[in-house]
Amino acid sequence: MKGPLSDVRILDLSRMLAGPFASMMLADLGAEVIKIEDPDGGDKTRTMGPKLSEGQSAYFLSINRNKKSLTLDLRKERAREVFYKLVKMADVVLDNFRPGVLERLGCDHEKLKPINPKILSCSISSFGHTGPDKDLPGFDLILQARGGAMSITGEQGRPPVRMGIPTGDLAGAMSAAYAVMAALYSREKTGAGQKIDISLLDCQASLLTYVAQYYILDGKIPGPIGSGHQTVVPYQAFKTRDDYIVIAIFIEKFWEKLCKILGIEHLANDPKFSTNDRRRENKKELLPMLERIFMEKTSSEWLKLASEEGIPSAPVNTVDKVISDPQLMARNMLVEVDHPSYGKVKILGNPVKMSGLTEETFTAAPTLGEHNKEILSGLLGYSQEEIDKLKKDKII
Repeated sequence: MKGPLSDVRILDLSRMLAGPFASMMLADLGAEVIKIEDPDGGDKTRTMGPKLSEGQSAYFLSINRNKKSLTLDLRKERAREVFYKLVKMADVVLDNFRPGVLERLGCDHEKLKPINPKILSCSISSFGHTGPDKDLPGFDLILQARGGAMSITGEQGRPPVRMGIPTGDLAGAMSAAYAVMAALYSREKTGAGQKIDISLLDCQASLLTYVAQYYILDGKIPGPIGSGHQTVVPYQAFKTRDDYIVIAIFIEKFWEKLCKILGIEHLANDPKFSTNDRRRENKKELLPMLERIFMEKTSSEWLKLASEEGIPSAPVNTVDKVISDPQLMARNMLVEVDHPSYGKVKILGNPVKMSGLTEETFTAAPTLGEHNKEILSGLLGYSQEEIDKLKKDKII
């Protein structure tokens, strides 16, 4: 993959979701990402969910494209010697261990700085490297709960609901990716490396944006509102004769057009509904009326009428419909890769489109240790005899 990060080399010690997703984003922009895994099974996601082949699962495939795999048992001194040689040639070391683990492995930023003063160390952890709870374990569910997301997800009066995608992990991954790029830019100016400390809880809390600000200003604790919006009405899913659609009336001109297609033109200027503030105040009266009308036609009929009037609307797509959506297909968001043991496999594409990304090519997630020889011999100059000895001694 040729792109704006083509001269950047990243040593990725992370596993599971947040770290690998962050490094994949950087790999998609051209960075050479060397995924360093334990020789004994590697990243645990290799065995999660439906498998393509031994050591290759759908989960692993989805977040590790465009990377190379090198096995190193960093608990062993000889493996760390190999790692330190790579650090001298690298730009970034990425991890998502709990605080203290890298120090015990001898791979923390303070240890790496003398080896390469320009190295950037990016650590992603559940709660960050400071604060009273820095050592606690955490997964996406924990972060969505503690970060407030679950308290406003789902339907009023129902049990808390986890969001269907792992935003607790993904928000941190995206924050880490842009932090790395900012640090690379800073290093171009200063010549200095630095440590980046990403807390997944911080990132989850930051996504509350206006929801948290509403509470700060008015003191009202928000709760779950289903598919609706805290302040915009109507802005939600509606049941039709055969399915669900969403309608987003964010500005007044769309309200008038919605009233037209629903056959309720008289409500467009009704004092109770003519502005968003009034609709919000009277939504208990308004929404049941709209719900009854939407049940009169099918989703496709309503979406056609809405499209003709330019009203923001969409079907509530299931995943199978998403990955065949014509708009996404036109944007190359479903691509095919050659898997070394499974043949051609379809995966999601790169959402970043830019003129500096001259070649949008993809390689499948690597098999465990697939690039051992390439990296050890081609990059570090190890002989085949030395590589065989490392393998025999279970260093790689």
